[in-house]
Amino acid sequence: MSETANIVRRGLLLVLSSPSGAGKTTLSRRLLAADPDVRMSISATTRAPRPGETHGVDYHFVDVAHFERMRSDGALLEWARVFGNLYGTPKAPVMNDLAAGYDVLFDIDWQGTQQLRQSARSDLVSVFILPPSAKALEERLVARAQDSAEVVRERMARAAEEISHWAEYDYVIVNRDLDESLQALRSILAAERLRRERQTGLVAFVDQLREQSGKV
Repeated sequence: MSETANIVRRGLLLVLSSPSGAGKTTLSRRLLAADPDVRMSISATTRAPRPGETHGVDYHFVDVAHFERMRSDGALLEWARVFGNLYGTPKAPVMNDLAAGYDVLFDIDWQGTQQLRQSARSDLVSVFILPPSAKALEERLVARAQDSAEVVRERMARAAEEISHWAEYDYVIVNRDLDESLQALRSILAAERLRRERQTGLVAFVDQLREQSGKV
């Protein structure tokens, strides 16, 4: 794990939200591949796996009873019901990663982001991903061929509601080009890592620096 000037830092919660099809999942995968200090938060969900998805890698696939136990036990950082299915973030692994200085990436909706803002505001950095147009959004949903025509229509109808929450986020990226969007996302991450309050080893470093300077 890299450090800035050998200063220990606390990790951050990097949230990406968008309507389905705007590109947040692709951006998440590219960021994870490019930065070893970023780890993906693996959500628990009650929905069935899609083709190619693996339990414990893409999601923790659980039944409703298991999910409800996690929620009642306080084991979830956030949770939401989306398209009739439950989604939530297990708390323990996220807190462990933050303490170790890793940044944890979240691919969640505005409901989950609001809950994280209430429970972990100082750790949260939120980014909303917008599509370049409604037409482009629909074309992406159709092209990925994961959902039926009816589900695509439902997702398009829901998009307007999701987009209405854009102003609740710290940053907004219009995803016209994946490479440019990734660069913008990495710039946000680089700046947020340098915030004084996240560099937990900064006080000791400055004290040492002052002491050494006085001896020169």
